[in-house]
Amino acid sequence: MTQHIAHRPRDIADCVSAYLQEGDLDGITSMFHPDCQIFFPPDQPPRQGIAGARAAFEGFMDVRPQIQSEVFSEVIVGDIALLRANWSVVAPDGTVMAEGQSTEVAKRLENGGWGYLIDCPNGPPIIG
Repeated sequence: MTQHIAHRPRDIADCVSAYLQEGDLDGITSMFHPDCQIFFPPDQPPRQGIAGARAAFEGFMDVRPQIQSEVFSEVIVGDIALLRANWSVVAPDGTVMAEGQSTEVAKRLENGGWGYLIDCPNGPPIIG
């Protein structure tokens, strides 16, 4: 399998999409920081770590959809980045399976690329 590395924070979703289309769940999880938290689904407690990233994506492996992400904000400070994007998950037949506007915090990984540290596909959770 090909190794995809996000050289810029805004490239992470494209790498995740490439791994998803290749059916490479380990590749997908390599795009997440080991200490990550994923706030999806939004009505459940956050998924944590690499095991949480696996759980978030394993249901998509049979379909192998494409993730389309349009990053419209990227702020980088050292090894941390804040991203906002409009995204959709599109099945091979063109059906939109999910879509939203995300807020993510990315962190530089040991391999020199970028990975998600905090992934909020539907925006940050509301306190209250």
